[in-house]
Parts: sequence; structure tokens; C-alpha cells
Amino acid sequence: MAQPKLIIHGGAGSSLNSKGGIETVRHSLHTVLEKSYALLAAGASALDAVVLGCELLEDDPIFNAGTGSVLQSDGQIRMSASLMDGSSQRLSGVINVSRIQHPINLAKALQTEADRILSDYGAAELVRSLAMPVYDPTIESRLREWLDERDRDFRSKMANVVAESAGRGTIGVVALDEQGRLAAGTSTGGKGFERIGRVSDSAMPAGNYATEQAAISCTGIGEDIIDESLATRIVVRVTDGLSLRAAMERSFTEAQRRQRDLGAIGLDATGAIAWGKTSEVLLAAYHTGEKMGDTLEWRDDALTGSIEG
Repeated sequence: MAQPKLIIHGGAGSSLNSKGGIETVRHSLHTVLEKSYALLAAGASALDAVVLGCELLEDDPIFNAGTGSVLQSDGQIRMSASLMDGSSQRLSGVINVSRIQHPINLAKALQTEADRILSDYGAAELVRSLAMPVYDPTIESRLREWLDERDRDFRSKMANVVAESAGRGTIGVVALDEQGRLAAGTSTGGKGFERIGRVSDSAMPAGNYATEQAAISCTGIGEDIIDESLATRIVVRVTDGLSLRAAMERSFTEAQRRQRDLGAIGLDATGAIAWGKTSEVLLAAYHTGEKMGDTLEWRDDALTGSIEG
């Protein structure tokens, strides 16, 4: 029996401007970590723990996923999410889905389907077929943000989705269960103010990938993650013999050289926990089975950090 492990993230970005901001994010992350790890410790699968963790993060409006997602250029919310089971090496997901509380649940529903990644119209039809209730994830602060930007003719390249003040960003969960199975899930509201139809990395193997050897969830600028094929690159390097720490270090060194803005969290089959960032802040927290920790005040010069299994 393996010691269950868990790591989660709520985005990456430029700064947390106040101690109050750090404590708000820490409370949110640790609450999700405690509830999700309790499920793992009770014998649940890595896949189920990942889904629960993503649901809880999607429900927290300080993060850019589910409730509190950013608005696109036309004032609509379109969310994307994916789930990958490492033991079956099966990815499922939805792209640009609207009016649903938990995009990760659609990804879960697609795990056993022949067609496992659906875009907007297909995802909407799936919502109807599953009789999921209609839900509006818009919050007032996001609507005000969009209205202010509209008055400025949408000059910003993205909404405030990086880690500023209370911290906002893509969410992700990676788990190792007591059977040694790995899984990863990632969910996002996008970058905000984007062109209609833009697809993020979160429903791609570039941003969310898992095998029997390792599992990774990414955050940051989606186009940078796609260009690096970051999650897949790290997992393949572990499969080819590198430790998770070494795979992270090599991948983030390359990404920094190309001036990418991104972050990632991961686990491997030995129980090693690792994270990395080229941005200033990574909003991540982990549970080793003995203690919880986080990366909120991690400011050293290293691109990566890890805890051996």
C-alpha cells in the first residue's frame, strides 16, 4: 500500500500584494487540501480525490475556475477542464462550456465515453443529457472588471487572473492513492477578454497529463504552456528515467530561457511531490500524509521545489 499524497494549485502570477492576501489564499488552499486528503486517506481513488479537489476550488470565487471565472470579450463566461487517469492513461475534458457549476464533473462523465473531449455545443448537449442544473458562475467583481475594461476598449491582454492581492488563476489537483494510482485534473475560466473561441491549455495534454509514472497540472499563460507542451514533457522525461525533480528542473530551465510565464505541480509513482514556476508566485499547497505545506512565500532563486517520496 502506498502513502497517499496530494498537491493542488490555484494559479501562478506576479505577486501577492499583502499578508492579508497570502492568508486568504492559504486558508482556501488548506481547506481544500484537508477535505480532499481526507477522502484519499479513507481509501478513495486518486481520480475521485482529484474531482473533489477541483470541485471545491471551482466553488471558491477567489480562483479563476467555476464560480468567479473571468468574462471573455463578449461578456460571456466559457470554461474548460480536463481529467486524466494515470492508470488507464485516459484524458477527458470540455472546452468553452457555459452555465455549469463544475466543469470538472463533465470531464469525469466523459471518462468512460468513446468521445472524450467536447467543445462548446457538444458540452452543452452533454449538460442537458445528464440533467445537470443550469448555473451562472458570474460574480459581481468579475462583471465590474469586464465593464471597466469595455470602457477602455479592451486594451488589456487578459483579465486580472494572475496572483494579485487575493489571488486568482487556473486551478489544478494531482493525487496519488493508496493503490499507487495517479490522476490529475485542471480547470479554468480562461484568461479574460480573449477572442471568442480561444482554447486554453487546460483541456489539453499540454496542461494536464498523467500516466502510471507521473502526473502534472499546469497553470500560467496558456499559450506558453501549449508551446512548451509542459505537462507532457515533464511526464515523458520521468518515464524516460529522470526523477520528477530533475524533469521539472530541466523543463523549467528551458521554459525560462524562452521567457515563458507558467507553473506546474506534480507527483510521481514513488510519492515524490514537486512544483515549478517561472512566474514570481505559485499558489500551491501539498499534503505529504504527515503534514501540509505550501509555496505561497517561496521566493528563492530556484525554479523548482520538491519533497522526495
